[in-house]
Amino acid sequence: MRLSFGLETRQLQKQVLAPRMIQSMEILQLPLLQLQEKIEQELVENPVLELQERDPNLPEDGPPPEPRQQDIDDKPLVVDEAHNNADDFERLLNLDREIPEYFDESTRRSANRMQEDSDRAHDVISNVTDRPESLQVYLLHQLGELDVRPDLLVMCERIISTLDPKDGGYFRSSLRDLLPMDAAAEELALAEEALALVQSLDPPGVAARDLRECLLHQLTPDLLFYDELKILISNHLEDLRDNRLPQIEKATGFDFETINEAWSELRTLNPKPAASFAESHVAAVTPDVMIERDEDGKYKVIVEDNGVPSLHISRYYRERLTSGTATPEEREFIKRKINAAQWLIESIEQRRSTLTRVSQAIVDHQTKFLDEGPEFIEPLKMQQIADKVGVHVTTVSRAVDDKYIQTPRGIFPLKRFFVGGTKSEEGEDVAWDIIRIRLQEIVDKEDKASPYSDDDLVEELKKQGLTVARRTVTKYRQKMNIPSSRQRRDWSKVK
Repeated sequence: MRLSFGLETRQLQKQVLAPRMIQSMEILQLPLLQLQEKIEQELVENPVLELQERDPNLPEDGPPPEPRQQDIDDKPLVVDEAHNNADDFERLLNLDREIPEYFDESTRRSANRMQEDSDRAHDVISNVTDRPESLQVYLLHQLGELDVRPDLLVMCERIISTLDPKDGGYFRSSLRDLLPMDAAAEELALAEEALALVQSLDPPGVAARDLRECLLHQLTPDLLFYDELKILISNHLEDLRDNRLPQIEKATGFDFETINEAWSELRTLNPKPAASFAESHVAAVTPDVMIERDEDGKYKVIVEDNGVPSLHISRYYRERLTSGTATPEEREFIKRKINAAQWLIESIEQRRSTLTRVSQAIVDHQTKFLDEGPEFIEPLKMQQIADKVGVHVTTVSRAVDDKYIQTPRGIFPLKRFFVGGTKSEEGEDVAWDIIRIRLQEIVDKEDKASPYSDDDLVEELKKQGLTVARRTVTKYRQKMNIPSSRQRRDWSKVK
C-alpha cells in the first residue's frame, strides 16, 4: 500500500439533513406523552413560546381549534441571520391578524383553569400507591421476632441480601462466597445453620438453591399425596417435566391415576415463591390515535391531541425585535428563538398530518380485522403504506413507532397491523397470525392419547390450504408455548 500526500478531486453523493428536517422527524417519532414533555421543555427553554388558552365557549373535552392552512404573502417567514429583513418582521407583527391561533394574546390562564390544573395534580399525587415492602425487609422483620444469637443473625442478613425477588428468591450464591478465604469448618457450619433458618421463613421455599429444594420446602404433611410428592420431587422431577409417566410408574410402582393426581397437587406449589415481591411497573398506555365510524359506516381516524398544548409566539418579543430598542445581541437572540419556535409549531402540525394519513391508510387496509376479528388480519408491509401515502418507508416507521390506536376491539400498537404472510394453495395472501390461530385450533382438537407431531401439524395445516415448512411450525409452536407431542400426551387415555 502506497502512502502519499497530495490534492485530488472526487465526486460523490452525500445526504445532509437540515436541522429543521431532523427536528421534524424527532417530533414525528414521539408518542403523545413524550410530545407533551417535549413541549413543556421547549416552553421553559424558549421564552418567545407561549401557551394559547382554549376558547371558553368550547367544551373542555372537545378537540382544539383547527389551524387554518394559510400562508402570509404565499411565502414562509425566514429569519435571516445577516440582514434585518424588515419586510419579514413587518409580516411577523401582522401574523396575529392572519393566524390568530398561533398568536393569541391571552397568555394568562384564568383562575378557574389554574384551580382545575391544581386539583388534577393533587388527584394524581393522592392516587400514587405506596411502595410495597421489599423481600429483604419482610424476611428481616421475621428474624427480628425470633431469638437469634448475634453471630447467626449476621450470617442470615448476608444470605438475605443476596436474594433477588425477580429470580423467585433463590439462593444462587455459594456459602463459601459469603465467608472469608481462610474460614474454618465452624464458620461453614454457622452458614449452613443460617441458610436453614432463612429457608424456614415465609414465603415457603425462599432461599432454596434449586427448584427441587424449593418444592420440597413447600411440602406439608397435610397434603393428600405428601409421601408420593416427596418421592416424585426428589427423584423424578425431570421425568414429570418431559411427561415420562411410564418410566415413573415402573420406578415407583405408582399407577397412572396416583401419579396424575399427585402431579395435579404438585402444580399448586409455587416454583418462584418470592416473585410477588418483585416490583412491577405497568406502563400506562395512552392512545395516540382513535377510530370512529362516520355516517356511512366507514372508519375514520382521529389523532388524539387534546393533551397537546396550543402554542403561539409572544407579541412582546415581536415588538421588542422591531422597536429599535433591543441591542444587537438581544436581536440575535430573539431571531434565533423565533425561528426555533416556528419550526416547533410547524413540526407538531406536520406530525399530526402525517400520523393521520398513515393511520388512515392502515385502518383502510385492515378493515376486516376491525369488523370480524384478529383471525381476519391481512398481510401488510410498511412499504405498502409508504407507497399509498406518498412518503418514505422510514417516515412510516417513525410515525407508528411506540404509538397506540384505540379501536372497537381494544387498544393495539400501530405496529400490530404490520404482519408478514405466505401464499395459500389458491394464491391468496395469508397472514402468519392466521396460521398461528389455525395451529392452536388443531392442537386443541387433537387426540391427547396420540397428539400430533410437528410433521403431522404440517399435514393438518396443508389440509386447510396452508403450506408451511416444518421448521416454521416448530418455531411458532415454541413461541406459543405449546409443548412437544410427547409432553402433550395424556397417558391416562392411552389404551
